[in-house]
Amino acid sequence: MKAQDLLKRALGSRLLKWGVVVAAVVVGAYEIHKEWGQVHHALGTIGLVTCLWALLALLGMQFATLRVWQTLLAGLGSPLPLPAAGRILFIGQLGKYIPGSVWPILAQMELGARAKVPRARSASASVLAMLLSLVTGLIVAMVTLPFAQSDMQYLWVFLILPVVLVCLHPRVLNPLLGKLFKLAKRPGLDQPLTGRVLARALAWAFVAWLFNGLQIFLMAEKFGAPVGKTFLVALGGYAFAWCVGFVIVIAPAGAGVREVLLIVFLTPVIGKGPAIAVAACSRAVNTISDLLVAGAAAATRRRGLTNTAGTDEGKGQPPIPTESVTPVTSAPDAAS
Repeated sequence: MKAQDLLKRALGSRLLKWGVVVAAVVVGAYEIHKEWGQVHHALGTIGLVTCLWALLALLGMQFATLRVWQTLLAGLGSPLPLPAAGRILFIGQLGKYIPGSVWPILAQMELGARAKVPRARSASASVLAMLLSLVTGLIVAMVTLPFAQSDMQYLWVFLILPVVLVCLHPRVLNPLLGKLFKLAKRPGLDQPLTGRVLARALAWAFVAWLFNGLQIFLMAEKFGAPVGKTFLVALGGYAFAWCVGFVIVIAPAGAGVREVLLIVFLTPVIGKGPAIAVAACSRAVNTISDLLVAGAAAATRRRGLTNTAGTDEGKGQPPIPTESVTPVTSAPDAAS
């Protein structure tokens, strides 16, 4: 067997993926134990009320992310009302907690098919949404971190910004996406994305990053650091950490990777103990927000079915089965 095949098999191994998760938990627990005095005090400083405000900010992020996905799906030819789009996106995105970035896409494909959205189209919208989140996250990091670092070591990234912006133009992006889907041996876009659709999706993606940065800032500003610098680090540092966590697909939802980088960015501003506390609280409220929106999406489905059954047109009709999420165990073939 070739070395390349061995490497590919090793990277796809579930043992390796769960090993990364276990390692992240062990390292994180060790760091918290080592700095427990500061971390414990920092957690008390943050407090439950601040965590609730951070959770509220993340719910704003979830809504903006939903608008990105809904806008892209409509631009690809499948407009859906907000509740239906939310059910597909929010329930499907729980797949990101399984190692490997493909699971949210697969779940959203299956849930979308029940709403009469072609699987290839929902997959395209999910992949595009993830790409836009990645690109806009890097842009946010590019334009904030240089102003938060006194040594200006990040200024070079501005050289990349024009290239990134050119790649987002429809005349460049649509052919690039076509080649990407061809390499992945998947059907191409049913219809090209227009500049208006991309502009709306990009605007909502930037709104999502503002809410992401806000949840970090609300917790970090409790430690008395300069407000301006704290906000820039919270916004840009979290965006950069998320992007790196996203591309390391063997860690579910960027587990461990995102927190390590966030601590690195926050430590010079608020100290290591508080930075660890903020990263831990951020991971917790992110998970809670994912569960809340998925639960709300499932509840709207059940409520809609109940209301339909009570109306005249629902009488005499066979009951509509409640939509359930079946764990995806095999890949047919992006999330927020």
